[in-house]
Amino acid sequence: MKKETLLEIILGTIGGLIFAIGMCMCLIPEWDMLTSGVVVAIIGFIVLLCIIPVYRSNHPKKQHEPINWGIVATWLVGIIGALVMGFGMSKVLVENAGKTDMLIGIITGIVGLIICVLNYPIYSYIKENK
Repeated sequence: MKKETLLEIILGTIGGLIFAIGMCMCLIPEWDMLTSGVVVAIIGFIVLLCIIPVYRSNHPKKQHEPINWGIVATWLVGIIGALVMGFGMSKVLVENAGKTDMLIGIITGIVGLIICVLNYPIYSYIKENK
């Protein structure tokens, strides 16, 4: 592993942790630390932005290849499936979920899971019929 790659990993880890702690400080009402949380989150974001010059100096620009529509479709189907499954999970996990919420949540979660499972066959089909 190159020294520059290790620097990118360290900056990403430290910046991500500082940013996450700042966001927790902002969003957990029991802590009552909104203003200091915003400051900590901004510091974490600045540390994350420090990765950009390090990355650009060590990775030369590549020539653009043609768009692989199979990969684009795979990402879109995966995102849609994850969102549908997440909606189903949130319907089930709500505090006072009734029977209809549970039923809708379970059915929606299963549909989202099926969408995610169908992701690879969709990619294979698009790749073969290029």
